[in-house]
Amino acid sequence: MKIKIAVVGGGYVGLSLAILFARKHKVTILEIDKKRVCQINEARSPIQDKDIEKFLSQGVDIHATVNPEEALRSAEFVIVATPTNFDDQTKKFDTSQVDTTIERISKINPKATVVIKSTIPVGYTRSMRKKYPELTLFFSPEFLREGLALHDNLYPSRIIIGDNSAQAKKFAKLLVSCAMANNIDVLFIESDEAESVKLFANTFLAMRIAFFNELDTYAAMKDMDSHNIITGVCLDPRIGNYYNNPSFGYGGYCLPKDTKQLLANFDGVPQKLIGAIISSNNARKTYILDSIKSQKPTTVGVYRLTMKANSDNFRSSAIQDIIVGLLKDGIRVVIYEPALARDTFLGAKVMTVFEEFETVSDLIVANRIDDLVASSSKPVFSRDIYARD
Repeated sequence: MKIKIAVVGGGYVGLSLAILFARKHKVTILEIDKKRVCQINEARSPIQDKDIEKFLSQGVDIHATVNPEEALRSAEFVIVATPTNFDDQTKKFDTSQVDTTIERISKINPKATVVIKSTIPVGYTRSMRKKYPELTLFFSPEFLREGLALHDNLYPSRIIIGDNSAQAKKFAKLLVSCAMANNIDVLFIESDEAESVKLFANTFLAMRIAFFNELDTYAAMKDMDSHNIITGVCLDPRIGNYYNNPSFGYGGYCLPKDTKQLLANFDGVPQKLIGAIISSNNARKTYILDSIKSQKPTTVGVYRLTMKANSDNFRSSAIQDIIVGLLKDGIRVVIYEPALARDTFLGAKVMTVFEEFETVSDLIVANRIDDLVASSSKPVFSRDIYARD
């Protein structure tokens, strides 16, 4: 029997989950962006993800709406997948959209089971349970890669549920039954523990990025070959040859804000490592900026704002801080970004024709190398060793 599921938020997390469940159940997406609603209802993906694009085009039982009553009224499960950006002033996630959504659910459909997929501070779920005791509410972290969000829901590395109730077990079975993978690890733990898992997992990934970036900075300043050192280090099977490609710094939807939130949650708890990861990432961006300026370019061409291939996300990408630094020092910057429908970004001109971009650039800066930039006749600055993410 088909279950009615509402998903609040049609971004990477919400849309990928909606399509996952719509393979077997009836799903309604509640989204405030009318353009995105139209795109989803026309079976067009508003985000770049090849699997999402494929499944939407093939037809799935999904309807998007801006009407909360229509989406929430008869849903058995309501999945909250709204953004929670980190507020540097308050030193915590801005959970206002999640707050509003839960309050709305309590008024429209208090019998629904609310599953929070938005990343939240440790202790948030517990506080919401006290505020809305009539709701069955729990947190279930997502672990998705940009451009591969649906794939990672279809083939999850693990399923973690911050609750052990009957509805929590039913939700876990829904995830397993709609996935394509077999023998998926499912873990039921306390809500605070589930919230901690998400923050610690992403901070560990940020730590790994920071480590290999510091290795690369060391090698470059000591006139050594980073590739040789990384290869030697990663031949140790305990370390492994993955997630080790130097970059301009970590960025994106999750790592910058999750590391900061975890650090904030450490308030009163002794730590050195968590804060050092954030400091290391800032130091890496400073090194990259200084390296570019040392070449004394007149016009720097920034090749893509996105951080990885097959992604249209550039939120908090490290290159943005570098662009700001270059402009501050009076260096002209142009940006090649075909995914950005704007004339300017951060005060720099945006270009969508590579040949024109190449012509006006005397140094091209690229976080990741692809065939297009690799074939350029202009000098290219990059720390990309493996030509992969």
